[in-house]
Amino acid sequence: MDILYFIVQQMMFFSIPLLLVALGGMFSERSGVVNIALEGIMVWGAFFSILFINNVQHVMSGQGLLILAMLIAIVAGMVFSLLHAYAAINLSSDQTISGTALNMIAPAAAIYLARSIQENGVQQVQFINTFRIEKVPFLGEIPVIGNMFFRNCYITTYIGVAIFLISYFLLYKTRFGLRLRSCGEHPQAADSVGINVYKMRYAGVLLSGALAGLGGLVYVIPVSTNFNATVSGYGFLALAVLIFGQWTPKRIFFAAFFFGGMKAIASSYSGIPFLQSLGIPSDIYKMIPYIATLAVLAFSSKKSQAPRASGVPYDKGLR
Repeated sequence: MDILYFIVQQMMFFSIPLLLVALGGMFSERSGVVNIALEGIMVWGAFFSILFINNVQHVMSGQGLLILAMLIAIVAGMVFSLLHAYAAINLSSDQTISGTALNMIAPAAAIYLARSIQENGVQQVQFINTFRIEKVPFLGEIPVIGNMFFRNCYITTYIGVAIFLISYFLLYKTRFGLRLRSCGEHPQAADSVGINVYKMRYAGVLLSGALAGLGGLVYVIPVSTNFNATVSGYGFLALAVLIFGQWTPKRIFFAAFFFGGMKAIASSYSGIPFLQSLGIPSDIYKMIPYIATLAVLAFSSKKSQAPRASGVPYDKGLR
């Protein structure tokens, strides 16, 4: 059972960032803007939030510091995503090229800024992990479930689940969600009834920036004690989760945990006696999440149906 508890805990560490970033991509594409800059936004959000932790950790620690860092990551992600929003919405640029440019800019800029700001001139931004919760009071005592979900955990796990529930409610139970979806399906019809398509698309991209920036921090915190301007391709993996999840919160939730489970196995195989005894090279296990991504997309992409106007610049003259 200890091995099962360990795998589930690892799965939560890897699944929640995927869930957050994929939900961010969903809001953007539901508004009609393809956002493949999720990787770059994750890097940007993680960089500024980890840099904040690095500079403040000598006077603060624990959950209060983590929550402040999460706010920094959200703001940084939103600001960076504005570049993509302006290019895609105001300039009617090719959204794939715009997103690719941001993916290239973010790690290079993070490395440059880290070397410029830090006294020793290194690009790694170090931090002390004081955020792990050994046991949640009362809930950690529940048999089986307590060991899986309420021990050796992070507050980001519960915040991620809460954001999923809020995202579902926002998209399907509010006027804002209806307007956002209409702008991604038929923006001309939305405009004809008085909906400002440009504002709604900006809102979608800003939400994607907020969640992707937060996802960058949430990914780094449990797996490392330094940030080196990379999130290991998690932004692209989140795009696969988004497509496999059919641009809907519920399916994205299950897709995120599927890919997170694959990633957990790849990272913790050495602690699983059965897998260790097989004698398979470690590089094979590291490839598992990406092989699973290719396999799933190969069988499911034909049935995928993105929002109709996703990736199409809006022209008010077309009705």
